[in-house]
Amino acid sequence: MKTVLKYLKAYYGRMGLGLSIKIIGTVAELMLPYILSHILANVMGKSASDIVLWGCLMIGCSAIACIFNVKANRMAAKVSRDFAESMRKDLFAKTLKLSAAQTDKFTIPSLESRITTDSYHVYSFINMMQRMGVRAPIMLVGGITITLFMDAYLSLVMIAIIPFLFGIVLFIRKKGVGLYTKVQKSVDGMVRVVREDSQGIRVIKALSKTDYEKRRYDDVNRELVKNETRAGIIMGTVNPIMTMLMNMGCVAVVALSASRVANHQSHPETVIAFMQYFTHISMSLMAVTRIFVMYTKCSASAKRISEVLLTEEDISVMPKSDYPDIFSSNHIVFDKVCFSYNGKRDNAHDISFALKKGEKLGIIGATGSGKSTLIKLLMRFYDVDRGAIYINGEDVRTIEKDRFYKMFGSALQQDFLYSDSIEENIRFGRDIPAERIVESAKIAQAHDFISDFADGYDHELTPHGTNISGGQKQRVLISRAVASNPDILVLDDSCSALDYKTDAALRHALDSAMSNTTVITVAQRVSTVKDCSLILVIDDGKIIGSGTHEELLVSCLQYREISESQMGGAFVE
Repeated sequence: MKTVLKYLKAYYGRMGLGLSIKIIGTVAELMLPYILSHILANVMGKSASDIVLWGCLMIGCSAIACIFNVKANRMAAKVSRDFAESMRKDLFAKTLKLSAAQTDKFTIPSLESRITTDSYHVYSFINMMQRMGVRAPIMLVGGITITLFMDAYLSLVMIAIIPFLFGIVLFIRKKGVGLYTKVQKSVDGMVRVVREDSQGIRVIKALSKTDYEKRRYDDVNRELVKNETRAGIIMGTVNPIMTMLMNMGCVAVVALSASRVANHQSHPETVIAFMQYFTHISMSLMAVTRIFVMYTKCSASAKRISEVLLTEEDISVMPKSDYPDIFSSNHIVFDKVCFSYNGKRDNAHDISFALKKGEKLGIIGATGSGKSTLIKLLMRFYDVDRGAIYINGEDVRTIEKDRFYKMFGSALQQDFLYSDSIEENIRFGRDIPAERIVESAKIAQAHDFISDFADGYDHELTPHGTNISGGQKQRVLISRAVASNPDILVLDDSCSALDYKTDAALRHALDSAMSNTTVITVAQRVSTVKDCSLILVIDDGKIIGSGTHEELLVSCLQYREISESQMGGAFVE
């Protein structure tokens, strides 16, 4: 909770003012039963002016209570809103800074629910605390104090019940934190299924797997219902038990007060005021119960939010004293690189190669062979376990992040388009003039189909670009990658949906327009990489062949088999 609550520091002044207003309104409300008892005991039967005076005082207190409570609640809502906005902003920014390994650990659905559901639970608790966290204790303590002065004997009945009430609340709250943590994990699972199904809805329909996905959703939904039911049963016992104990106390107070009035030990007007105070005290105890229930949810959610906010950066800029520069005329160097995702077996083993500025590297291999892993290591989504990667003689672990990532333009396997114009999807928030947008689209062979739209580059894309074809989507992504004129262009299986003619035209355009850019292409098709300066054949995370297209046809059996199986050795230009 400490990590989350630190966001309230900026609002202490507004909270203090709001709480002061709340206190005044609550005290005014607390005085009403006492004034009523005074009217019944001392004013009734006297002059009409006295009755009007004290009646106006009650009306005034009621008006003050109403106006001040409304004002305080509005201020509480604003503080809670701004607090939640600030917290969510940092939480979202932190999720963007998480490394690939950390994102894998948390999972995307879990991060989504932490930003949405968990932050809402914290917001609700902060909002309720400002509304009820002041009013309930004042009503509780103030009511008991006043009733002690009015009739200490009857007050002891209520005081005797309070320890039992708080004992129950504390016990159930302790149980509730773990239960609500499980509930939120179940929410993560449901969000994951919904997210997967929404993204793959067309495939689901095409394969007639709607019923299968319904069953899969039902499984995670039932798990969520089971955990919610378990938490609800435990937490749902609070209010009934509280109500039962308070009703028992009310019955005891009525019985004792009747006896005391009959024996002239108390007065009817005192009993009337006492019962009103007892109602206030009972409602305050119920509010305290609700606060504890909300705190249970908030505590579980705050813990999950803090886990993200407190996650230390694991991809940091390292000192050159630990990873010194090397003298090399090569632009990119992989030196005996080894890496494992799970720490058990190498997903990249003893990878070594070098590229000069402007050369082109092709990486080819079977699905799951480790091609994309090399790209992730080059772009430092993960750090190598052994060996080193150098760009212009600098170990990538020592290059400042802003300078490092500006070197790259990338169109990756799981890249995305968002709901905006084609021009903005290519620009991607960067300071790139419209002329360069058009130029990059021409290089990526996207200009012609974009121009065919009535609104051209202003054509609005749907989320994930579902209103254009797969090949068109890839060309927009390649346009984005080349728009910044990067030093290193990475195309990770980003031409798979292009026909051979368009693929060849793209390669020729890159050769002529970006001759000084080092291009790294990951592909399944030999035709896409055959003109590269260096081709790596990857299998099970190892290089089993390297060289030019002609050299590999002779030296690498697997490459020759891939080439012959795809095109029989012939290529369309």
